[in-house]
Amino acid sequence: QVQLIESGGGLVQTGGSLRLTCAASGRDFSAYAMGWFRQTPGKEREFVAAIRWSGVVTSDADSVKGRFTISRDNAKNTVYLQMNSLKPEDTAVYYCAARRSLLTSSRADQYDYWGQGTQVTVSS
Repeated sequence: QVQLIESGGGLVQTGGSLRLTCAASGRDFSAYAMGWFRQTPGKEREFVAAIRWSGVVTSDADSVKGRFTISRDNAKNTVYLQMNSLKPEDTAVYYCAARRSLLTSSRADQYDYWGQGTQVTVSS
């Protein structure tokens, strides 16, 4: 069992930056691939980025390439999402997810555990 708690969301102006943190509790955190997803009302959960247990980033969504960076610290059981050059279309609830696998996935249904989400709002 893994519990995930996101933090770091908030209100920021266009072009600004935020750093989201996902703190995980439970055993064998390093055995999990981790991902970030986001969701806006009435839409499906959208893949943002994912990272393997080794720290190798395997995928970022095209919409965030060059602006968002995912990273993890297995010693601290923590995953981060650094978001730069934010745009109004990045406004969403951001979710951290854990997948008990060495491999990442861009599909939300491939993840086993989810956090409660943190709101990110980018004003124009």
